[in-house]
Amino acid sequence: MTGAVSGAVTGESDEVLTRVEGGIGFVTLNRPKAINSLNQTMVDTLSTVLLRWERDDAVRAVVLSGAGERGLCAGGDVVAVYHSARKDGVDARRFWRNEYLLNGQIGRFTKPYVALMDGIVMGGGVGVSAHANTRVVTDTSKVAMPEVGIGFVPDIGGVYLLSRAPGKLGLHAALTGAPFSGADAIALGFADHYVPHSDLDAFTAAIAADGVESALAHHAIEPPPSELAAQRAWIDECYSGDTVVDIVARLAEHAAPEANDAAKLIATRSPISLSVTFEAVRRAAELKTLEDVLIQDYRVSSASLRSHDLVEGIRAQLIDKDRNPKWSPATLAEVTAAEVAAYFAPVDDDLSF
Repeated sequence: MTGAVSGAVTGESDEVLTRVEGGIGFVTLNRPKAINSLNQTMVDTLSTVLLRWERDDAVRAVVLSGAGERGLCAGGDVVAVYHSARKDGVDARRFWRNEYLLNGQIGRFTKPYVALMDGIVMGGGVGVSAHANTRVVTDTSKVAMPEVGIGFVPDIGGVYLLSRAPGKLGLHAALTGAPFSGADAIALGFADHYVPHSDLDAFTAAIAADGVESALAHHAIEPPPSELAAQRAWIDECYSGDTVVDIVARLAEHAAPEANDAAKLIATRSPISLSVTFEAVRRAAELKTLEDVLIQDYRVSSASLRSHDLVEGIRAQLIDKDRNPKWSPATLAEVTAAEVAAYFAPVDDDLSF
């Protein structure tokens, strides 16, 4: 592109590509074979680039995208987390610490930060996009916080958003871990604008040529109806239970087939992860800021490293790929209040913003 400065940031990684064009800083996550999953180098590079551009008067706005056709970002590198957890957990905790600080940095970013939430946007991908001040989804967006499926708990400030979604929609998304559409993302409060996937290149070019507001005015359209929002009645009814055990029972007994499907899906998830997630969403609703929730996330994630289920869940899904995790405790009924409370205990190196 004429006048663009392309490639990796000098002295940094080619896994994050940057260029400045028309006063717009474009940053691209560049691990397409891994659906741009975040590693330590990418998190550190993103933080450095955003800090530089926020201070640079020549950069008026930032646009985040993902390389390849599959999506913005599938999450953090959980295989690396697996190996760290089996060792001493030091690398995993360093990654989470820097990632959560980056999430807070994005949430406070003072210039327009346009996140193109196209294709797969899950876990850590949500963290670098859904806290932005200008969040764009498409007809191919597939957004999720799927952590309960690997014995983990929604992190990256995700429960800040989930706890503030209309009714019990956020709790449904958290406990099932199921993906939702771009239209659903807007309904849940994870996104703001809807641009057709086929218009993304033109939309991005328009940002460089005419600025963010003009590009949105010309390319954003009314999203289709949210299928999740249309199911508020049974979701609000079932997820109003006092415990996850209550919720699953209500889902299983409900007349709506979608509720029964949700019960079956939740039954495959880690019982301790589900119980901690339920409590994390409840507590996040009472916390005032994204940073407060990120502090909670760091405590919960640090505790997860000591759990049986995180290593076992990643093993079953991504290492051995037998899709048959042996959870411990094995059932929701066996999870104790003390076990859940332990996840929220302060840690020696608590986050500070």
